[in-house]
Amino acid sequence: MPPLTIRPATSTDILKLAALDHGYSTEYVWQMDAREGDGQTSVTFRQVRLPRSMRVNFPRQPRDLADTWTHSAAFLVAEGEEQLKGYLALHPGPIAGTGWVADFAVDRKWRRQGAGTALFAQAVAVARDAGLRRLIVEMQSKNYPAIAFCQKRGLTFCGYNDRYYPNQDIALFFGLTLR
Repeated sequence: MPPLTIRPATSTDILKLAALDHGYSTEYVWQMDAREGDGQTSVTFRQVRLPRSMRVNFPRQPRDLADTWTHSAAFLVAEGEEQLKGYLALHPGPIAGTGWVADFAVDRKWRRQGAGTALFAQAVAVARDAGLRRLIVEMQSKNYPAIAFCQKRGLTFCGYNDRYYPNQDIALFFGLTLR
């Protein structure tokens, strides 16, 4: 693989990052089943294979990246061969000592070549240097590639939010303890 550089984003990167292919294809989803009764609430997620591959759009508008960039604790880009390959935005979490990753994308043609892994490793290093204790990554329940990515890197399922995204999709949260 050609050399890859992870660096802080600049304002001139934003339009190029917004133009990346943010969508993904999946053959699996995490299906939620919620039941209430007899003083008990139970929520179960199960991995379900779809009858055919499904193309899914990114749940946020890439044109809003300028706001993300200005409000993040760290906004990192992966660059190689003089091209931007992806980005990751690390935000302060809602709880002290927690970092939150909501915006994380690698352009379709550069996936599975190490850019996402390098971005995530740098985000973990930045979070540790900032003294954070936990890192949370959010994704759609349809985003099986992101779920598998997180699980492979030791993150564990730690919650969900029904109708979280503007399109009413379920958000899954995966966490990593940093110390």
